[in-house]
Amino acid sequence: GCTVKYSGYLGNWNKLFCSNGNSKYPRLMKLGKDITLWGLEIGLLSMTKGEAALFILTPEYAYGQRGCPPSIPPNTTVLFKVEVLDFIDSEECDTFFELTCEQRDRLPLEKLLKVAATEREFGNYFFYKQCFKIAKDRYKRALSILGRSSSSKAEQSQINASKLLLFLNLSLTYLKLERADRALKYGELALEMDQGNAKALFRCGQACLYMREYSKSRDFLARAQCIQPFNRDINNELKKLA
Repeated sequence: GCTVKYSGYLGNWNKLFCSNGNSKYPRLMKLGKDITLWGLEIGLLSMTKGEAALFILTPEYAYGQRGCPPSIPPNTTVLFKVEVLDFIDSEECDTFFELTCEQRDRLPLEKLLKVAATEREFGNYFFYKQCFKIAKDRYKRALSILGRSSSSKAEQSQINASKLLLFLNLSLTYLKLERADRALKYGELALEMDQGNAKALFRCGQACLYMREYSKSRDFLARAQCIQPFNRDINNELKKLA
C-alpha cells in the first residue's frame, strides 16, 4: 500500500484532469487495486518513500486506444506528477491471511513477527492520520497473529516484545477513543510483561485519571515518575491530578 500525491495532465502539462493535491491526508492505496494504470504502477514500484517524479505515459501504458471519455480522448499520452509520501509492503500480510490455521502454525517465527510488525505499521499509519478506530483494528489484527506460544524461551521473549508494543499502542489508541476502561486493560497487560515500563504506568495513570479514580491514578503516575523523574508528560499529568 502507498500514499501518493498525484496530478494527471493532458497536453504540455497545462490541462489538469485529476489530482488529490488538495487532500490533507491522502488515503492509502493498493497497487493493482486502487492504482490500475499500468504505467503508473510500474513507475511507483521504481520509487522510494519521499521521492517525487514526473511520468510521461504513452496510451498503451495509460488509457489505451479508447481513452476515458469525456476527459481523456482516444490514443492520448498523459503526464503524471507523483510524490510518494508513504509506502508499506502489504503483500506478505495478504498472503498470511489467506492461509489456513494449520499453515499459519507451521510458519517460521521470523515470518510471523514480520507480518505482525507490518500490521502494526499500518496501525501507526492510521493512528497518525487520526483514524483511531481503524488503527485499533490493525493493532488487534497484529495481536491475533502473535497468539502462538513457544516452548523456546528465546522465541517467547521475541513474541512478548512484539506484544508489548501492541499493548502500549492499543492503550494509547483507546485513550484517544475515550475508552479509558480499555486503555487501562491494555496498559495493565503491558505491565504484566514489563512491570517497570514507564510508558505503561503513564497510560494506566491517564486512564484512571479519566475515570476519576484519583488514588489509583496517583499510584501509577508516581511509579512512572520514579522511573523517569524528568519526563515532562508524567509531571504534567501529576499536576493535572493535583
